[in-house]
Amino acid sequence: MTMKHRGFTLVEILVVIAIIATLVGIGVPVSNSFIAKSREAACLNKLRGLGVATESYLQDHNNLMPTLAALRSSKNDPAPVIETALLEYLGSPEAFRCPADKEQFEKTGSSYLWNSTQNGRLRAELYFFGNDEFPERIPLIIDKESWHPNGVNFLYADLSSSNKQRFAVGN
Repeated sequence: MTMKHRGFTLVEILVVIAIIATLVGIGVPVSNSFIAKSREAACLNKLRGLGVATESYLQDHNNLMPTLAALRSSKNDPAPVIETALLEYLGSPEAFRCPADKEQFEKTGSSYLWNSTQNGRLRAELYFFGNDEFPERIPLIIDKESWHPNGVNFLYADLSSSNKQRFAVGN
């Protein structure tokens, strides 16, 4: 009597490993894409919160935009920036952290920068690249870097947030 060994052959094991590797090769980029999109959505939500804080600031300051530096080089820089001007309306420094930001928030205290071309202007007198009729085309707060699949996110003067550039340069 001969005994038959039950088990897998080397070829069968290699085929199973190849199938698993193929599935992982497909799954990892797809899951990374989902994670990036969810971070982008969370960042847009943070910008909406900054929009609510900006609205509160404007109501407290007679619709006059703050005069702020676009950004600061470190948390120790005393320059007035969005994270210092709007903190009292948001309550937590975490409100200025984009989930996709791995470096800027820790270094400077914010993932976002202020469009300093709007400093000190009345809300009704904002303009950007010659546009003064459409506040939905005037960016106020922008991601410091292009962390998202669609590039940077914007908070516009109508206090809407978007991952689409709505303003145009030139004619």
